[in-house]
Amino acid sequence: MIIPALIPRMVTWLFSSRVWRIPTAQKKLFLSFDDGPHPRITPMVLDMLATHGAKASFFCIGDRVKRFPEIYQRILDEGHAVGNHTFHHINGWKKNDRDYLTNINEAAQCIESKMFRPPYGRMKGSQASAITERGFKTIMWTVLSGDYDAKLPPEDCAKRVLNNIAPGYIYLFHDSEKAEKNMLYALGKLLEASKREGFRCEKINEKLL
Repeated sequence: MIIPALIPRMVTWLFSSRVWRIPTAQKKLFLSFDDGPHPRITPMVLDMLATHGAKASFFCIGDRVKRFPEIYQRILDEGHAVGNHTFHHINGWKKNDRDYLTNINEAAQCIESKMFRPPYGRMKGSQASAITERGFKTIMWTVLSGDYDAKLPPEDCAKRVLNNIAPGYIYLFHDSEKAEKNMLYALGKLLEASKREGFRCEKINEKLL
């Protein structure tokens, strides 16, 4: 069963050193995308964002940046933020600290950012501490769209984000084949709703964290 859309307060309290929400009272939302760049899906996301005058943050896999440098460059050229999502999308719970950090450092060779998001949201406490010591800021999310769940209808995916709109919220989507159908539908609905309700979709500024 998919976890709740809104991250519980207890979780954010237990892991308070991580960023779960951007502190602001202004009507700003922060869209984020994991697992790209994808040669077909990421351009569709970028087109949708451009149509709505929205900015976002893309947490990229290093291996995919190497394979699709032109898509990665387009993300940068269009004024979006990027973050490190490891080089091979590895689960920190299943790796020793040395291998995990090596993978992050490898990704850092092609992703110029000090923002980091752990794949699956999973990493050990020792890994989190080592990442912070290396100057990275761990960016999590406020609202989990659930777009990756094949059993979740697009309409329900959209409800997960539309029912949770508030200043500073960080939304997690995936620009990946597994999430494509749900993501594109829910993203479109959220972009429309945010504009209708007077919210701006902006990128996460790592310099202000």
